[in-house]
Amino acid sequence: MKESTRTRLKLTSRYVLIGLITAAPLWVTWLVFDFLFTQLSKLGTPWVIALARALRAFSPPLADWLLESWFQSLLAAVLSLVLFYLLGWFASRVIGRRILDGLESVLQRIPLVAAIYGGTKRFLSVVKERPAGVQRVVLIPFPTPEMRAVGFVTRVVEDEATGAKIAAVYVPTSPNPTSGYIELVPLEQVTPTDWTIDEAMSFVMTGGATSPERIRFVQRLDEVAATPPA
Repeated sequence: MKESTRTRLKLTSRYVLIGLITAAPLWVTWLVFDFLFTQLSKLGTPWVIALARALRAFSPPLADWLLESWFQSLLAAVLSLVLFYLLGWFASRVIGRRILDGLESVLQRIPLVAAIYGGTKRFLSVVKERPAGVQRVVLIPFPTPEMRAVGFVTRVVEDEATGAKIAAVYVPTSPNPTSGYIELVPLEQVTPTDWTIDEAMSFVMTGGATSPERIRFVQRLDEVAATPPA
């Protein structure tokens, strides 16, 4: 009797573990899309409310239907995507670029806004372009020298005292890569990878579940020898 109970407990714990492993990728995917959907809904909600108020004079039932919580969130997310599409189309036109340049010049005159806007714009422009002479996706010794963390090189600068190359690396957190750390790492301690940004983001968001079978944990001897001296 005791042996039968132990067997059942083992099978139960095994099936629970298999269920968790099976559900984990779906759960992480849901978290990411839920975050994006929530942000898009928040952005588009004022437009839906304004539309409902405008329609109330002509059709109160339709206005009430637009304000149903589930439909309001869905419509707000769709409107946000349409807004981004129209903004992208407008920004790609000559007149659109001129108007946006004028707006940007106004923002640059506001002290706090200029710092936030300018910093964000520079970060996005850096992410789009690969730094010269170094891979975009790298491994760095973080949070201890024996460990490695996946990071994205945003820029390579020089130490004003020694002239050594220093990499500015953004280390995203898992499973939400929108938060993370900025680390300054000597270039000789940066381990390059052959991962694309999409592969690295997938690795972070799934907690390492999508890791390839083999990775380069340390630099090769020829890479270390090729690193410029400090």
